Amino acid sequence: MNDVLRVLAKDLRKISLTKGCQEEHPLGALSTYKVGGSAALFVQVESPEELQNVASVTARHDVCFLVIGRGSNLLVADQGFTGLVVQLGADFESVSLEEATVTAGGAALLPVVARQSVQAGLQGFAWAVGVPGSIGGAVRMNAGGHGAEMKEVLQSVLVVDLSTGETSRWSKSDLALGYRRSALKPCHVVVEATLLLAADGTGEGPQELTEIVQWRRNNQPGGQNAGSVFANPSNDSAGRLIESVGLKGHRLGTAEVSTKHANFIQADPQGRADDIYALMQLVQKKVLEETGVALQAETVMVGFVDEHGG
Repeated sequence: MNDVLRVLAKDLRKISLTKGCQEEHPLGALSTYKVGGSAALFVQVESPEELQNVASVTARHDVCFLVIGRGSNLLVADQGFTGLVVQLGADFESVSLEEATVTAGGAALLPVVARQSVQAGLQGFAWAVGVPGSIGGAVRMNAGGHGAEMKEVLQSVLVVDLSTGETSRWSKSDLALGYRRSALKPCHVVVEATLLLAADGTGEGPQELTEIVQWRRNNQPGGQNAGSVFANPSNDSAGRLIESVGLKGHRLGTAEVSTKHANFIQADPQGRADDIYALMQLVQKKVLEETGVALQAETVMVGFVDEHGG
């Protein structure tokens, strides 16, 4: 740990944090890949007040940040992350509904929000029932599925900037949402998001939830993975391209291209993040050589020399 991080750790321990500030905190258990190294510093904030207190400290230090939600779209290098990791606690999982407006905390689970919205007779968010992420992560990546995405229902988000200590509300236009991207930076923490849905006059919401969950089970693998590895190119499918070059089921060390869906990479128990990363690079190289298409990583990669996967 460098001197800057040591001073930051000392300052964070001066403020009141329910779970304190931890050094060399393992990150593997916080991601769906279940692999990777440790964070130099880690804090889990249990209330908006704790988050604001942390931000008031971090604003005085020049360090790298990583905000972790459910870790369902994250790959941390085996060497770990040499910065501060912030995770929102249970106080940020609340979901409230007022007519067609849904306000969800940054740590709220997407399937929970999806089910609650359907139970309230609303439509427009059922697609999220099969996405094992958080609201904050979904906003950051403009998550989507089944022909829908966050930007279609998102109205605004409350954001805390760890680099300045400031809290502000961002509109949908401020977020500049695109395909699996937004204007949010690593220093930005999504505290809550406001969604605008629509009344469901069909009564088919519960059936839609069931069908989406079943579709995911039938078409996508379980186990240790982080969902789609690469963004789909225009008018094509990353999975189709990977399969077309013969890499479906290809293994490299403790990582394997899924035999169920080629745009998923499975990690072995006690696997290595560096194997997953190397397999991603191999896939990109072969697809580019044989099809001319440059696949772009959808998975967020942290701690690697080249964090854009080639």
